[in-house]
Amino acid sequence: MIITLLTDFGDFYHGVMKGVILKINPKATIVDISHSVEPQNILQGAFLLYNAYRFFPNAVHIAVVDPGVGSGRKALAFECRNHMFIAPDNGIAYPSASEDGIEGVWLIDVKKTSEITGVLSNTFHGRDVFAPAGAYASIGLIKEVAEPYEGEITRLELFNYKIEKNRLLCKVVFVDRFGNVITNVRSNDVRGRYVLFERMKIPIVSCYEDVGKGEPLALIGSFDTLELSIREGSFAEQFGIESNMELELELY
Repeated sequence: MIITLLTDFGDFYHGVMKGVILKINPKATIVDISHSVEPQNILQGAFLLYNAYRFFPNAVHIAVVDPGVGSGRKALAFECRNHMFIAPDNGIAYPSASEDGIEGVWLIDVKKTSEITGVLSNTFHGRDVFAPAGAYASIGLIKEVAEPYEGEITRLELFNYKIEKNRLLCKVVFVDRFGNVITNVRSNDVRGRYVLFERMKIPIVSCYEDVGKGEPLALIGSFDTLELSIREGSFAEQFGIESNMELELELY
C-alpha cells in the first residue's frame, strides 16, 4: 500500500514519521508529496494535497499542517471511495476527501496511537498520532486505533472566490519557487484576453514564450487555476505578493 506524506515540517521530522510507519508496515511504499508547505498554512496544504492525491492509485494520505497540535482539536481518518486521508480536523483533508467521496469518518484515539510510539508529545502528533494511524490504515486495521465518528468536521473551501461582472476577488494559494503567483480561480471562470492588476494590463497567454523576457503574463497553470507570472522572473517578488493574500483583479 502507498502512503503519502504532506507536511510543513521541513527537514528531519518526516523521517521519524517514516520510521514509525515502517515498524508497523514494513512493506509500505512511502511517497513524499511535500514537506515545504509554509508553516501553519492550512489552505496551502489543502490545495497541494487536492492537486496531488488524484494522481495516485489507491493510497493512504497523511497530511499534517497542524497549528492546533497539542490542543483539543480532533485527529481524523476519512475513509473515501478510493483513498483514505489521515489529518487533523482543521480542514486540510476536506477538499480532497469530499471530492473522492467520504464514506466514513474515524476519530483517532491518541492514547492508542501513543501506546505504539511509547510517547505522546504535545508538539509532534505527526509521529505519535498520524503516522501510526496511517500505518494501521494501510494494513486495513484503522479500527484498532480509531472509532467511527458522526460528529461535525471542519470544512475548508478552496475555490470560494467571487466574480462580479468583470471584477474578481480571489486568493493566492501558493507561490512556487519560480515566483509564480497561483490563485484559487478555476480555469473555467477565466475569460477574456487580459487581466487588469493594479492598473496594469497583463495578457492571458498559453505559455511563457508568448511574451518577452521580463514581461508579465497570466495563464492557466498545472493546477488548472489562474497564475500570474513574469517570464524568467518572479511576479511575487516584483509585486510583493505572498501566499494567503487576497487579490482584486479584473478580466477583459
